[in-house]
Amino acid sequence: MLQALKQWLRGVFFAAHGGHTRPDIFSHNCPVSPTHMLRALIALALICLLNPAFAEDERVQTQKQIDAARQDVTELQKVLSKLQEERTGVQKDLRTTETEMGKLEKQVEVLQKELKKTEAELQKLDSEKKKLNSARVEQQRLIAIQARAAYQSGRQEYLKLLLNQQHPEKFARTLTYYDYLSQARLEQLRNFNETLRQLANVGKDIDLQQAQLLVQKSNLDSQSEELAKVRQERQQALAKLNQDYKARDQKLQARQQDQADLAKVLKTIEETLARQAREAEEARQKALVAAREAEEKRQREAEALARNNSASSSKSADEPAPHRPVKAPGAVVSSAGVSYGGPFAEARGKLPWPIDGRLLARFGEARGDDERTKWDGVMISATAGSQVHAVHGGRVVFADWLRGAGLLVILDHGNGYLTLYGHNQSLLKSAGDIVKAGEAISTVGNSGGQDTAALYFAIRQQGRPSDPAQWCRTQG
Repeated sequence: MLQALKQWLRGVFFAAHGGHTRPDIFSHNCPVSPTHMLRALIALALICLLNPAFAEDERVQTQKQIDAARQDVTELQKVLSKLQEERTGVQKDLRTTETEMGKLEKQVEVLQKELKKTEAELQKLDSEKKKLNSARVEQQRLIAIQARAAYQSGRQEYLKLLLNQQHPEKFARTLTYYDYLSQARLEQLRNFNETLRQLANVGKDIDLQQAQLLVQKSNLDSQSEELAKVRQERQQALAKLNQDYKARDQKLQARQQDQADLAKVLKTIEETLARQAREAEEARQKALVAAREAEEKRQREAEALARNNSASSSKSADEPAPHRPVKAPGAVVSSAGVSYGGPFAEARGKLPWPIDGRLLARFGEARGDDERTKWDGVMISATAGSQVHAVHGGRVVFADWLRGAGLLVILDHGNGYLTLYGHNQSLLKSAGDIVKAGEAISTVGNSGGQDTAALYFAIRQQGRPSDPAQWCRTQG
């Protein structure tokens, strides 16, 4: 039954994993559905009920899994904390970069306004340049006219005036005229030269301002591109950190869920073990009460027998003693053979004897000479120190000295079945131990006031004595 349940439990997880591999049921990567998990927990509870040793081992393994999950959770929390610090740092850097980009964009906006203003000034300078060019052209035209006129007249008229001084007053006026004309020509030349100088300066100013604006615009463009690149890199780094953080957070949640599930399993196992311990203690107490009652009954019967014997001895010595049949030697019993692994209730006639020896007293026979006291078990003679074996698997519910039974071991086989092994020389098991069929539990002795080495062996069914010969295999 136990093996079948274990196999079924493995099959549940094997089928849930697609029939290819056997998953780790405590791993968060295990694709087991809640339905399968519930079935598995039910099966686990049944296994714990049927096999306390497995339950204890499963409890230890589950506790180890919980400790491992707790350690994983701690490590993941540390990693998440570090990722959060890195993410905070990147966010801070990104904020700084975006702030700088905002300032730079503001500078670009200011520069754009300056560019527009400069362009307006350039247009104004260009208009002024056009006017100066027009003035230059006009001045060139006038100078050219005057130059041609002067060239055509030459200095002949002036020489004629000097040589022909018929009219002195006219000569003076003519000289004054020529002076004014010369001054006008010089003024026109000076204006022309000033116009050329202004044109040159305006051209230089235009070129300088255009060059400065181009340099500023180029610098701003470079800074903008660099900041855009930095922002993109930091955004990518932040996105990666967010992705890593999300993945680790999901893993952390999965491990925390694993830890919670394992805690539930551990609680179920511990509750099962606690219930089994209570049931074992209750069974042990019942067995102790039954053993004490049986011993008290045996003591009362022995005392009554002693009183009867004392009364009989007071009779006349000449009275012939009653004839008692000579008791035949007891049958030989053996502990050899294959152990029975089925339920105790179905073990009638299939159990081995606890030791190799010969029956000294049978179930139901009179104890001593008094027919009113009967044996509730059997006495098997054996060599002192020989090992006593459990006839069936079970739990030790009593392993101590008891008056009338000496060193006594009581095994609980479930469903109200107990086996008792008394008058031992030593006890090899303690209360609470789980023993298998055929496992040594004590050694043969004569404790409890026996004259010779022998084993008291009895079977109780719901507290009532049952003949061991009906349960153990017949010899020969």
